[in-house]
Amino acid sequence: MKYNGLDITTVWVDLDDTLIDFTTNAHSALVRMWHDESCLQKLFPSPGVWAELYERHNMALWALYNVGKITRGHLRMERFRLPLAEAGMPDDEARRTSLRFDTLYLDYLAQEKNLMPGAIELLQWLRKCNVNIGILSNGFKEVQFRKIKTAGLEPYIDLVVLSDDIGINKPDIRIYRHAMQQTGDINPHHHLMIGDNPDTDIAGAVRAGWAAIWYRPERAHYSAVCPDGATMVSELSQIPDLAHLQAH
Repeated sequence: MKYNGLDITTVWVDLDDTLIDFTTNAHSALVRMWHDESCLQKLFPSPGVWAELYERHNMALWALYNVGKITRGHLRMERFRLPLAEAGMPDDEARRTSLRFDTLYLDYLAQEKNLMPGAIELLQWLRKCNVNIGILSNGFKEVQFRKIKTAGLEPYIDLVVLSDDIGINKPDIRIYRHAMQQTGDINPHHHLMIGDNPDTDIAGAVRAGWAAIWYRPERAHYSAVCPDGATMVSELSQIPDLAHLQAH
């Protein structure tokens, strides 16, 4: 596949909010938790209030996790403990409940099937381009493979590289080098990244020497400008139509 004059042999795609509609699926999982857990009903007047508070803390924690300022374990404890404690649950109870909620939430999340518009069509088109299709994600291995299977993406994916594999997150250049090594092709000009996060997916790929396409759907909360060296699209369906992107 040709892209900007480069011979692309592997296309890497972020998973959450690029292929899988993580935002919708996560909200559905949180609403389900509120309906199933009496303690949440006592602390929060509605599932929406619970979900909003969780999502606010979770987003802030992920921003720290992505740049290596907190650990995986800290994120997974605090994203539930903080909203529970803020709503008035005693700290010891909040910590015990957080451990249980972490497993429950990931299980509910893995059962959700919503995809981003055009995700399957993009993967089908990439398959016709005769390139390797890889997933490159900062998500947790306990749930990412289950999500891929539940969403019906397995037939299109050739390899999966997760930050959990090496303990290094995007945008650290080392995870991109690790990903290249998994393909046996360490020429960065043969790799293309498609992702929704300009700070992790795209900036990291550009620094690694990869080609990059920033998928920024209309609902995106990012206000950043497109990183130099990358192309921005608002719909996945625009990617095959880029004038300079051709299958061969």
